[in-house]
Amino acid sequence: MKTTVKLPFLLCVIPLWSLVGIYVLKFSSKSQSDCYCEKCLSENEPWFKTRYNKSIPVFLTADYQLPEKDFKWWNVLRGKGGNYSTYIELVEEVFKVIPHRPSVMNERPGCCKTCAVVGNSINLKGSRYGPLINLHDVVMRINYAPTKGWEADVGSKTTHRIMYPESSTHLDNKTRLVMFPFKLEDLLWLPKTLTTGYFVRYKPKLRANKTLAMVVNPAFMKYVHETWLEKKGYYPSTGFLTLMMAVHICDEIHVFGFGADKFGDWKHYWDIGRYHLKKTGGHHGVFEYEIIQKLTQHRIIQFFPGW
Repeated sequence: MKTTVKLPFLLCVIPLWSLVGIYVLKFSSKSQSDCYCEKCLSENEPWFKTRYNKSIPVFLTADYQLPEKDFKWWNVLRGKGGNYSTYIELVEEVFKVIPHRPSVMNERPGCCKTCAVVGNSINLKGSRYGPLINLHDVVMRINYAPTKGWEADVGSKTTHRIMYPESSTHLDNKTRLVMFPFKLEDLLWLPKTLTTGYFVRYKPKLRANKTLAMVVNPAFMKYVHETWLEKKGYYPSTGFLTLMMAVHICDEIHVFGFGADKFGDWKHYWDIGRYHLKKTGGHHGVFEYEIIQKLTQHRIIQFFPGW
């Protein structure tokens, strides 16, 4: 791992977390020259270097034009029809409501922040990771995962909520909405739910701060599926996409709550009952977990597996 030159403490207050690693959140992909952490991710690690492509923007911006070949891959993820011109029109409507570029670009430059990616695995139940998760500056949660009643295991802090329309949940005014679009209807939904709220199939209006909303680039989703998952499964899970998003915008990532339980069942930590779910739908959960383990072995992330 790369050793960085430490700056004087007057530049920013380095918390206790510097002992276990900290990161800088950037807009598109991390830059080693901007890393002011105790430990920075090395892009020269061979296994990682063959897969990592920082040229692909993580988030959509108003001036970005999605290649048509990437659109064709994305457009059939959920079996929905549509054409490229419709996509362009919907993206234009999205950026009439949300910022043209995510505002995370210039957050506290020169200081380190800790990053927690919190999955929804039942392995979080009884983990008592809550206080540890809360110590991070940035906490990414996936879909509508609850915290109330589960604070001891999953924490109570949320700074980034990853969602799509069917998994949407109301946010406070300080939490960032990060949407993973899986179909054209998702792009239709976002500006409507943040303004008039009119959209027949989903909640009438989502409580969220539209100035903190951002949309993940379909080209990035395609890259994750083809490069990191080797085209296994129909498309990546929201959890794995979130983890890979963190790999691209963080210098060090702490990951919680991924994987099946000891019986091979894929459950959420809030699930009640004794049902058994051995498959993960259109996602290749087993292979995704293998990649998480490899990222851990190569010291790209630090993984807290739970109990």
